[in-house]
Amino acid sequence: MHHMSRSWERSRGRHRPGRRSGPRSLRHRSITLHRRTLAKLLAVGVVVAALAAGGATAFASDSVRDAIASNLSGVGKGLGAGSDSPSDGDSSSGDEQADVPPVLTASPLAGATGVKPRDAVRTTVTSGELRDVALTNTDGDAVKGELAPDGRTWSVSEPLGYDATYRWSGSWVRPDGTVTPLTGQFGTVDPARTARASMNIRDGATVGVGAPVIITFDRDLSAKAKADVERALSVRTSKQVEGAWAWLPDTADGSRVHYRPRTYWPANTTVTVDAPLYGLDLGDAGYPAKDLSSTFTVGRSQIVKADAQSHQLVVVRDGKTVSTYDASYGKESDPRRVTRSGTHVVMSKSQKVLMTNRDYGYVDLPQYWAVRISNNGEFIHANPASTSSQGNSNVTHGCVNLSTKNARAYFDTAIFGDPVEVTGTTEKLSAADGDIYDWAITWADWKSMSALARAS
Repeated sequence: MHHMSRSWERSRGRHRPGRRSGPRSLRHRSITLHRRTLAKLLAVGVVVAALAAGGATAFASDSVRDAIASNLSGVGKGLGAGSDSPSDGDSSSGDEQADVPPVLTASPLAGATGVKPRDAVRTTVTSGELRDVALTNTDGDAVKGELAPDGRTWSVSEPLGYDATYRWSGSWVRPDGTVTPLTGQFGTVDPARTARASMNIRDGATVGVGAPVIITFDRDLSAKAKADVERALSVRTSKQVEGAWAWLPDTADGSRVHYRPRTYWPANTTVTVDAPLYGLDLGDAGYPAKDLSSTFTVGRSQIVKADAQSHQLVVVRDGKTVSTYDASYGKESDPRRVTRSGTHVVMSKSQKVLMTNRDYGYVDLPQYWAVRISNNGEFIHANPASTSSQGNSNVTHGCVNLSTKNARAYFDTAIFGDPVEVTGTTEKLSAADGDIYDWAITWADWKSMSALARAS
């Protein structure tokens, strides 16, 4: 066996514009006050101060504060000397409660900094309606948002950008026709570090029925960050599929999460994977630089049955045997040369590969029509030197050897994700054999590797 550099298909993720970002939601509750209680509070000036400093400071704070103070003053006069004040025991009076003063609130508050791109951003009024609301960055680019059917709440509908300033505009039209302009601004977080993420299956690709979806990060993620990432991920399929995400052990390159079905994907299935990661707070790992997404197709079902005892390699396509080739597998007398039993998947292929195994005396030895099935150096490839053993004995260094003619014929049919089911050897495929050993894990164990299962 020999070691080669990895060969992965790269995803084409969607990059969020850098001028977007959003804040944590702070909701202000309207307050209904008993008349006598309100009168007592007005006597010490508490209500005016509380409302003026709280619910209205985000927009046009002076005018809104004046409006609230005016409303409250009117209520206070109504409760002054000469008014018909109900007795303590009369709690059923129809005019027991004062009108709720109109209030304009916003989340985040004006002047806020460090707002996260995926925090809730909205403005709300308790009466009247909002008109022509917009949230723009310093370049004048508007953020997408939606106005509620009642016209009283406008909410941002996309993540904002990192390290940006956003300003409100528009107006609040009250029931009496008074127009209050919306003003105020806030700033978003400037990440100390960003995390790069990538997906192994590109948009528009066609893959085999054993293909796992793999998202890798260039940093180690905490248990909390992994759970937050997993909550954000989604997989949609055109045919019913039971599948699950599992976090494999971190590597020197960072954290990785895989998705696989319980059994092989149904042939001819369309799969859409969405990973809206941009703006997600990953703690010490930072913030992801972009979203990822991919829509790909699971093609025909092609499964290779690789039986080391029969010295054959059988190709089964859509349930029918289409080819049977004589083969030679790893030599059993040397544990380091044994081809691993278990379900491998086709990872990549190349017409020519330079193979090296210094322990066995070869460096950059060219081999042809090579289909990689693990990252421990196992390939299905042509090897004229072992032709006499193909079909009758196992003499290789761990690869599956075929004749040049047969290797090329198989090479032409192989695609990423095709399962290669090796049987009849003494060594099992495991985590020690590379990046994709997903099918060597039982379904029960696979589900236990979810970050959400571990967090529950």
